[in-house]
Amino acid sequence: MNLGVFNRVNYNAKESESGGMYSEWASLTSLIQNGNEESQSVLGKFPMGSGKEVAMAVVKQLAANLGFAQAAEPSPLTTDREVQWCMEVICFGMSLPLNEHDTIRDCVHVYCEWLSALHPVPKVSVPRPVCEDPNLYARKMICHFHNLFVPRKGEVWSFPYLDLGADTINRQAVLCHRVLRTLQHLAQVSTSLTRETWEALLLFLLAINDTLLAPPTIKDDVGDQLCERVLSVLFEVWLLACARCFPSPPLWKTFRETCMNWRHRIALIEQWNRVNLALTARLLEFMYGPSFPELKIPEEDAQLIPVGMSNDCIAQSWFRFLHCLGNPANLCRPAVVSQTQKFLQFAITSENVIDPCQHPCLAALPLIFLKAIKGIAGQVDAFLGIAQPYSWEECSSSSDRDKKESGVFSHPTSATHSPTPPPQRRLAKSFSVAPSAVTKGIPKASLIGLTSSRTTSVSAASSGNPSSALNSGPSSASSLSSMVSLGGDSRPPLAPARPKCNSILHMFGEWLFEAAHIGSEVVYYGKGPVQRNEASVNKRPSSLQLDSRKASLSLSQPGSLTDEADIPPALTIDKYEAGRAEALGALCCIFCAKKTGEEILPVYLARFYLALQQGLHINENRECSETLASILLNSADLFRLDLDGVQVLLPHFIDALEIVLPEKELKLKSPSVLKTELRRASIHLLLSMLVLPLHFQNLTIKEFGGGSSERGPLTFAQLKPRLMNLLINALQVESDPQNAQMLLGGLLLSVQDSAIAEEVEPVTQPDTCLGSDSTSNILSSDSAHALFVRATYLVCHRLISSWKTDLNVSLAALELLAGLARIHIRETARRLTDALECKRAVKWLCDYIVYQCSRPPPAHSKDLHSTIVAAFQCAAVWLVAHPYLLEDKECLTTVLEVVELGISGSKSQRKPGEPIRMKDEKELKPASMRVRDAAEALLTIILEQVGYFPSPCGAESLWSLLDEVALLRHCNSWPGGDHLSREMAVDRFRYFVVENSTVLALLEEPLGNDQDPQPTVTVLIRGPFGRHAWTMQLRHLPRHKSGTKYHAPNPGRPVPMADVGVSHDVKHRYFPENVDRIPQCKVDRSIPSMESLLMDPNVAAEHAHLSQLVEQQTALETAAGQQRCKETDGPFPECTPPPACHEFQTARLFLSHFGFLSLDAASGNVGSRLTALNTSLDGFCHDLEVLDNMSSRTCDTVHVFYVRAGQKTAEEILSNVQSESTVSPHFLEFLQSLGWSVNVFQHPGWTGHISTSWKVTQPTSEQARAPSNHGGSAYNGDSQVLYWADASSEIAFVVPTQCSEHDVSPQFDSSSESTNVSGQGWFERSISESTGNVGRSTEKTRTLSLDLDKPSALSSAGTNGSGRRHAGAVRHSPPPHSNTKVLVFWTESFEDQLQFPLADLLRATTTGLEGGSGRVPDERDCFLICLHALASGLLRVKLQGPAGGRTSLATPLVDGMVVSRRALGSMVRQTALNMCRRRRLDNDSYQPPHLRRRIKVQELVQKYRCQLSYPELLTYLFSDPPT
Repeated sequence: MNLGVFNRVNYNAKESESGGMYSEWASLTSLIQNGNEESQSVLGKFPMGSGKEVAMAVVKQLAANLGFAQAAEPSPLTTDREVQWCMEVICFGMSLPLNEHDTIRDCVHVYCEWLSALHPVPKVSVPRPVCEDPNLYARKMICHFHNLFVPRKGEVWSFPYLDLGADTINRQAVLCHRVLRTLQHLAQVSTSLTRETWEALLLFLLAINDTLLAPPTIKDDVGDQLCERVLSVLFEVWLLACARCFPSPPLWKTFRETCMNWRHRIALIEQWNRVNLALTARLLEFMYGPSFPELKIPEEDAQLIPVGMSNDCIAQSWFRFLHCLGNPANLCRPAVVSQTQKFLQFAITSENVIDPCQHPCLAALPLIFLKAIKGIAGQVDAFLGIAQPYSWEECSSSSDRDKKESGVFSHPTSATHSPTPPPQRRLAKSFSVAPSAVTKGIPKASLIGLTSSRTTSVSAASSGNPSSALNSGPSSASSLSSMVSLGGDSRPPLAPARPKCNSILHMFGEWLFEAAHIGSEVVYYGKGPVQRNEASVNKRPSSLQLDSRKASLSLSQPGSLTDEADIPPALTIDKYEAGRAEALGALCCIFCAKKTGEEILPVYLARFYLALQQGLHINENRECSETLASILLNSADLFRLDLDGVQVLLPHFIDALEIVLPEKELKLKSPSVLKTELRRASIHLLLSMLVLPLHFQNLTIKEFGGGSSERGPLTFAQLKPRLMNLLINALQVESDPQNAQMLLGGLLLSVQDSAIAEEVEPVTQPDTCLGSDSTSNILSSDSAHALFVRATYLVCHRLISSWKTDLNVSLAALELLAGLARIHIRETARRLTDALECKRAVKWLCDYIVYQCSRPPPAHSKDLHSTIVAAFQCAAVWLVAHPYLLEDKECLTTVLEVVELGISGSKSQRKPGEPIRMKDEKELKPASMRVRDAAEALLTIILEQVGYFPSPCGAESLWSLLDEVALLRHCNSWPGGDHLSREMAVDRFRYFVVENSTVLALLEEPLGNDQDPQPTVTVLIRGPFGRHAWTMQLRHLPRHKSGTKYHAPNPGRPVPMADVGVSHDVKHRYFPENVDRIPQCKVDRSIPSMESLLMDPNVAAEHAHLSQLVEQQTALETAAGQQRCKETDGPFPECTPPPACHEFQTARLFLSHFGFLSLDAASGNVGSRLTALNTSLDGFCHDLEVLDNMSSRTCDTVHVFYVRAGQKTAEEILSNVQSESTVSPHFLEFLQSLGWSVNVFQHPGWTGHISTSWKVTQPTSEQARAPSNHGGSAYNGDSQVLYWADASSEIAFVVPTQCSEHDVSPQFDSSSESTNVSGQGWFERSISESTGNVGRSTEKTRTLSLDLDKPSALSSAGTNGSGRRHAGAVRHSPPPHSNTKVLVFWTESFEDQLQFPLADLLRATTTGLEGGSGRVPDERDCFLICLHALASGLLRVKLQGPAGGRTSLATPLVDGMVVSRRALGSMVRQTALNMCRRRRLDNDSYQPPHLRRRIKVQELVQKYRCQLSYPELLTYLFSDPPT
């Protein structure tokens, strides 16, 4: 069933409101207004006194038998004549003056008892004739009841109780309530009512309602007293009649006509809304099924619908009740509302009122109009599936209910704001004898919460005239606390099975459009548009065509009021702004509910755009009006839905946003609108506009509605400066954390998009030269460079000044700064100030870290330390992206001081001029271990990566790819061959651990590429930050001076010469002769001569002994020489130089030269920094491989899916990427922008699965074959993935296919070798899973190195002697955040994101890091980035994440943002990285990669250390190297 079924009988008003679907039926209005002859008694022909005496005597006797004072007795009336005579008397008794209360009361009691004849079991006192024909007599009694409600002769109806006391009023009210309750109960329980009786009952209820409610409202009159009660009984009994005896068309026509006479009564609108919602709730159940969101209404309202009411009956009743008030837009026309007989009578008889529309009671029309529009808006919400609980309070005071529901006590006190009816006039309900009936009859006046997605205010309705506050209704604020929220998460989702927008507009659009144009300045003449759209309009069914009369709509509603000078102040057109705002909000909700591919009729779009243009009009005071606020609050999705021609509204929305966003103190006309929610909705609109100027560029925006064209045609590109200024100004004044994060995401998008656009297409803006006005040039420019400078300055300033205490905003700001650091701005656009701006940014980051670290101890928390860690990571990104910053001495000093602060907890020089404290003088007390680790990581990046990343080999690996096997293959001593195991290679190396954190593998032989016989050592350094291979030589000369070898061959003995020459007898002296002539002083004799020493007897004896030994040695050597000459015939052998040494103990030399062998250790110092490892123990090679498989960078995985429209199964989704014909070409473009393609077998980095990561292997021919003509399936991880990395993180993008699921169970089998590879090596856990926690011990001791002595039981508790785990060792599950699942969905239909088969898709996203044996992560713990391609070529973003995460909302992508294709890949990649980083920051047990590697090294020390004393260590070093 569809809403279109009702359109066949759609109400088409004629010139008068009496037509429509009942135009061919006769009305019974005159019958109920002129009275029925059967209600007249024959006693009325006699004098009042005579009739009064007869009535008092007869009625008193009849009442005595009813059983009130004594036991009930059978009635003495046995014939029809007797009963009819008594009924004539009772009829007259009910028309007696009110002071004859007892007689009137007895009459009421008699009839109420006699009506039990229609009950299943009549009462004893009912006369027999009545029991025999109960319907006949019931119709007469119902007619006689009318006398109780009509005015008496001689009484002025407006003030019938003027001279009577409150007691009389209350007693009369009791009787009225008794009659109403009896009739209502009769309709509920009786099963024998005939159609004639039903019609009599309904006509009676219509008559008394018309009698009481048609006259103008006079405070405290009988109509005001009984208003709610008579209306509730009428509506509830009418519903019963619909279920049991459906009213005839004349009755429906009469019902509608009389209701239109009561439109000045607030209670009528409240009852109308109440019944409509109850019927709508039931209607939705059978129209859309149980899966459609339930319309939550109070249980007592749900009971209004009779049990057993058929679906068709509900549908027919719903449509008729909906139209029983006519056009709700007429409620803002006092002249129409007051065009009734009663109002005209009042105007004729009144001395003060000239025109009926000037009656004071009409001052409530603005509020009545608001309530009616709220009711319609509530039904719109219901059909859209916005199933919010609609709350009615149990208390009967509407004013109290308003205060509770609106949350703001903004109403006047009860003295000026009286409920309807006031509490003191509800005493009649305490006399109830049927509590259930009374409870059901109590009307629920307030409809707060009906349209909780819209906002208006009663301030307009209640201002100007105090009488306008006569309402039982709510403040129009609705429930603003749940209006919108960041990302739309708290906004209620729309139902997937909701009807089309056209269907809802067919039903409610006419009323809403007319209400939305109330008070507009422009007159919209409809014949032109109707003719222009004639072709499209005529395509609709004939019942839906808009005739020209309807289309000719005056937006200012001419004729809705009389001459403006005669309009009361409370009824001026601006007082209806609250209702108009509600209508505009409802229209925005309808059009924002458009589904992908759904078409909306052009006539509706045109009227909607015109209404928005008028509603967005800005007044002279630049005040945010209610209509403006309502439009902004409800149109967040307007520019991301592919609405045809919606771009024409762009300038008008920008004008509106310029009123709201840049203002710190926003002037709101409605005090009940929450500024934060209004700003949030405005930011949503802004985020959907940011990329439009660069996307459409010079495309002209057409003007409509008679806009002036003085400034010439407006293009999209001309709007970019306004949007950029709007974005930056909004961020300057934003105080809400969520709003600030959204703006930060938009700011990075703008800079990124501008930079890429300028890279591809040169900007038309000329480059301005630097000068004194460079600042103004930047502020007035919207180029990428100018935005970069402005964004950097603004975000850094606000980060220091106002965001530093908020975790999420600080993280978002740091993420934006990191994104800005990576943005490449074309060379010609840069300025000389770039280096200064970047230096300033790094300086601010350092100041931020210093401030956070210096906060008092009570402020130090996990969140604070998370911001410090994030700031260190951001600083690393800036330094790697801008390495020239470290060439600046001041910048380098600032950065290193902050690193020192992070590592040690204080600076060496706190303030300039203070003495510098050395490291050994400081107490090492970092803010936390996490902060220290982050500072160490930054220091390593400064020393190793800044200026060198990426390396010439690419960003895939920061390490050397050489290991022991590769190095040994290049040694001269390796004989060759393919079989070389790791164990064989490891045996040729010596292993030492330095300072418990770095493993040194020393190979004491040169590699094959160096034949120089120099002392050479090859070192593999495995530290916390990677593996590096170095070859070192001990050289006495630099390489450029050692070209010739200094080890020359033996030249031989020189040839003897015959010329001996002249021999000179020269006495050699050590000093010149003149030295002897210089007189000596004491200093010259300070060194004693040898002769003086021999004067000592002991010394002389030693000298003699030494001289003797020398002489003996001389004699022995002479004898040996002579003996050698005798033995050999030849001459004495020539002296030759020894051969060059090729064997060096280079390991000892290396350790000694680098200070790892110290003499202090020889004296027994046990604190030696050097520990030797025993490589002969089992498991050493395996643990070494585990260490090599631990990356020094964080690694994350993103899985990308393509979802075609309507797909709901994982098999369908996974098969889309097999062929490029089943995916969008833009999707393939997006994949290429995420990263670069790598071969998983040749790739040394992270590949998306642990089984193929950090190793280089040879693929089989089948594995190496890449699919052709694929739609992304080539990147499923089997042979290729998309990869991106920087100096501190890696990320792999995998496109799963049907065959790409990895079997993860072997990875975590306790009996397999790979258990330790993935388990010990990867999981972010503490060092010991079973005993102690080193991390905790270091937190207590605050040392800078992890203590290895405390967890001494590590190897014995968790492993056996071979280094493998015991079979029964406890495997603790990894932390829940160790493997963040990020899924990217490219959807053709936006609605499909509600029904992703996540549980099945997650089975294709295993990475080997999940933790249990093949355990699939919970789908609620995944991050989803949904990308929906719009028809314009842009993409709409939808984000979903785990609920309850404090830091899950990562930027730069924001839910609802519209992104260009050029910036999409970068934005998605940064968002995925930031999601994972935030998850790690929020994980208490997370350990950064370098810390995990350090802990693994310590485990190696614990398991394989050689227990050597220092002499034994030296002996080990002096021994021959292993061969």
